[in-house]
Amino acid sequence: MFTPFEELNTLLAELTGSVRDIFGDTFVGAYLQGSFALNAGDVNSDCDFIIATTTLPTGPAEDQLRRLHDEIPTREGFWTRHLEGSYADVTSLRGIEGLGVPWLFCDHGHRELIWDTHCNTLHTRWILRHHGITLAGPPIADLVDEVPPQAIRDAMRVALPELMAGLRTWAPFDTAWAQRYTVSAYCRVLYTLATAGVTSKRGAAEWARDHLDPRWRPLLTQVIEDRARGWDPHDPPRPGSLEATYEFAAYAESLGWPAP
Repeated sequence: MFTPFEELNTLLAELTGSVRDIFGDTFVGAYLQGSFALNAGDVNSDCDFIIATTTLPTGPAEDQLRRLHDEIPTREGFWTRHLEGSYADVTSLRGIEGLGVPWLFCDHGHRELIWDTHCNTLHTRWILRHHGITLAGPPIADLVDEVPPQAIRDAMRVALPELMAGLRTWAPFDTAWAQRYTVSAYCRVLYTLATAGVTSKRGAAEWARDHLDPRWRPLLTQVIEDRARGWDPHDPPRPGSLEATYEFAAYAESLGWPAP
């Protein structure tokens, strides 16, 4: 059992089998990362995967992958619309030297694959190295090096001042989902700065509730408890929660810890 959901396990087995057939000898392995690898996946999660190959897919293999991911969301079921992941070559996957290499990427619920660095991050490598779930192939720790603590902290120190600007380019701030996502995103950055590790959105919010200034406990508790509301484009933020979120973001950006 890869996840608590039988339907999702069946889909992952089918995806792995189809991809193995497409890649043939260039297939290396299939792995889960993200919330399910962190033992935090639920019905409000997407299912994050990494499929490792000896070389990046091109030609007929790329064409077949595109057709496969165009077809999967048309199938019956819930999880067919909640896959997200990338096809990574083992060379660029192994260590930080591979950062910046675009991988063929399936965005959450999308049918069109794009070349993108979305999954090619230190966070992804850390999760794979420490908690990755093997669907097929060798243990993922054999393919991914340890992420240097200073490297992942430095990446978060750079990301923190730009986080809100980045969110504003795509997050619908008139929804409760975006309000919760924003708080969780800041919590995850602070968690990594403090620990040089990675945890789930809920785990980061719980950590923040326990370790940050107590005045943020009501906001963090609201974010944790409201996760069950899921994505609803017609669900507005709770009164005052968006203003509190902006204040929390400014607070998080002001911390500047730990020192370089």
